[in-house]
This record gives sequence, C-alpha cells and structure tokens, in this order.
Amino acid sequence: MSTTELGPAFFLSVVVILAVCRIVSRLLQRVGQPPVVGEMLAGVVLGPSVLGALLPGVESALFPTELRPVLYVVGQIGLVAFMFHVGWDFRADRLRGVARSAGLVSAAGLVVPMVLGVVLIAAVGERTGALAPDVSLTVSGLFVGVALAVTAFPMLARIIAERNLAKTRFGALSLGAGAVDDAAAWVLLAGVFGIAGGSAGKVSVAVAGGLGLIAVLAVGVRLRDRTALLAERTGADQLLLALVGVLFLVAWYTDVVGLYAVFGAFSLGVVFPRSERLDRTVGTLQPVGAVFVPLFFTYSGLNTDFTLLGSGPVLFFTAGCVVVAVVGKFGACWLAARAAGEPNRVALRVGALMNARGLMQLVALNLGLSAGIVTQAMFSALVVVAITTTVMATPLLALLDRRDRVRAGRPRREAVAVGGR
Repeated sequence: MSTTELGPAFFLSVVVILAVCRIVSRLLQRVGQPPVVGEMLAGVVLGPSVLGALLPGVESALFPTELRPVLYVVGQIGLVAFMFHVGWDFRADRLRGVARSAGLVSAAGLVVPMVLGVVLIAAVGERTGALAPDVSLTVSGLFVGVALAVTAFPMLARIIAERNLAKTRFGALSLGAGAVDDAAAWVLLAGVFGIAGGSAGKVSVAVAGGLGLIAVLAVGVRLRDRTALLAERTGADQLLLALVGVLFLVAWYTDVVGLYAVFGAFSLGVVFPRSERLDRTVGTLQPVGAVFVPLFFTYSGLNTDFTLLGSGPVLFFTAGCVVVAVVGKFGACWLAARAAGEPNRVALRVGALMNARGLMQLVALNLGLSAGIVTQAMFSALVVVAITTTVMATPLLALLDRRDRVRAGRPRREAVAVGGR
C-alpha cells in the first residue's frame, strides 16, 4: 500500500471505528457500563475475534497491515491528550488525608498479583501451550505477573470522572494508589524486558529517568506563577502550540526511559500551571482524546483472536489468570485499605476500582507482543482478563451503592414499624 493510499484507508477506518464505538457504548450504557468499556469491547469486535471471523475480507480491507502502525501512533496521541487532561483535573491536595492508605494499597496491589502470576506460570505455564517457545519460563512468569499487577489507571481515572467520584475518599485514594502502582509497574516491566534481553540497563534507565522527571517537574512547580503570567501575555495559537510541544516532549522522554508516555502526560497535567487562559487552552485538547483513544483499542483488538482460546489448556490458563487477577488485586487492595484503617465501604470500592486492568494492561501486552515475549494465545488470554476485570468495576460499585442505601434505610423502616405498634 502506497502512502497516497494510506490516507483514504485511514480516514475510512476512523469513521468505522468511531461509529462502532458509539454503537457498542450506547448498548452497554443500558446495562450501566461507562463509555470507555464500550470502546474497549468495540476494538475486539472489529478484530479477528468477531469481524474477522464473520467477514474476514471486510476486516482485511478496513484494516490492512500497513495501516495498523498508523492506528497505533494516532491512538498514542489520543492517550497522551486524555491522560494530560486527567492529570489537569486531579488535585494532589486530595491525597493529603489518604497518602498512607494509598501507599499500602499500591504496594499490596502490585506485589500480591505479581507473585500469584509468577506462581501460576511456574505451576501450569509449560502445559498450556500459550508460552513463547524461545522465551524462558522466568521471563514469561515475570511478564504475566507484572501484567496482572497493572492497574488500568487511565480507565480508573475515566470511570471516576464519569461518575463524579474524584472528591470522594475512595476516589482520591484509588487515583493516588493507581498512579504509584502504574509508575512502579512500568519500572518492573522495563526490568522484565532487560532480563529478556540479558541486560539490566533498562531498569537503571527507567529509575534514573523517573528521578529526572520528578526533578524537572519540581522545578516546573516552583515556576508555576511565572508561567501562568507569561501565558496571559501569549496569543492563543502560540499558547496551544507551546502546550502541545511541551506535552509531546514529556511523552517522548517518558517513553524513551521506559515509563511510557501516558505516565508522563499525567504527571505534567498534575503540576501544570493553572489560570483562566490556560484552562481554556487545556480544554481544547480534551476532544483529541475522545476522538483518538478508540483507535488504540482497535489496534489492540486487531491483535486479539479468541479462537486461539479453543483448546482446553489455554482455556484453563485464561480462567486461572482471571481468578489470580481478581483475588490478587481486588482482595489485596481491599485488605490493605482495611489494614490502613479505612472503613469497609471505602476499602471495597478501592478494591473494585483498582481491580480494573483495561487500557494499561493492553499497553503492556502490545509491548510484550512486539518484543516477542507474548504469543497470540497469551495475548488473547490476558485480553480476557483486561475485559473481565474492567467490566466488573462499574457493576461492583453500583452493587455496593445499593447495599449501602438498603442498610441506611433499614433503621428508618424499623423505627416506623416500632412506632406503628
């Protein structure tokens, strides 16, 4: 396919992706799922699992091989813009009362599922046929462990934003724990790739790069007032160009050091100066995420083939991954929150939110697939984990809300009954 043919193919694919995302999201909203879950499932629908199985010619025509890297890159732009806006909306002062709890929840939510994932691979990995034959059992186990330990921080943030939970204690706690969790997970993932390549250099680069990012952002915080004042004297077009330039520079840097672009975008959003002029400029980036994030979901869906899960051992492996993911993440985060002194109603909601894997697990899987660590069968199995745990989040929150309403109403009904006697 020539470069002149890629343009029309890209435009048509975007129209199809956005239309299917809209349809699936509308259908799932009827059962209480947020739009982001619909976008995630729409990506799978457009891949070989559904469209490719029913109309393989249509799938190959809509998404030729040459087009897929373009979808990935443009999807990255959407992710970076979205996560910057999440960081912009996030207020660090909300963590002051939950910092200790967030640290414990993050540590438990990272260590426990990772250990369980390694144990699962050590116990049954070689018998499933889902492991890459030229990858050591150690590397496969560590990769699966990290993939199960990742929290879908962008999805978590989006669910919290869509349900207006950012000002709640469990919402702030989950955002803080999820941010720390994912930063540590990307360092660990860099370590896995380093082990796979026979070098510890990637871990050192990730750690040093993370410290460098913190130092630069700390300087940026000290200059926030000056930056805001300068922004008031800058034209709207120049200000938007400057914002995009800085955002993409940070995204590039965090990608290069192994922490991934979305983490850098979120961090920049948290410390970025605020003013009425900057608020309007940042608002212009919000539609970019809404339009282009579905392209990344579709790219992941094109690599997902559920027909590979047809054999008994792979199905067993998939089920084991789901169980380990839920027990290791939901259970560990709930227990950690309780150990930190949080009430049960807060701890349960934190567990439900932290349990979602979604977007970040898909990012890790795509990196593992490109590095040759992940097979198509393992990719598809872990996509099931991402979908299952993410779909669980909203119904669990709704169930907990209903339970609390029933409990809150019970004393009033009992009082009425006593009065009637």
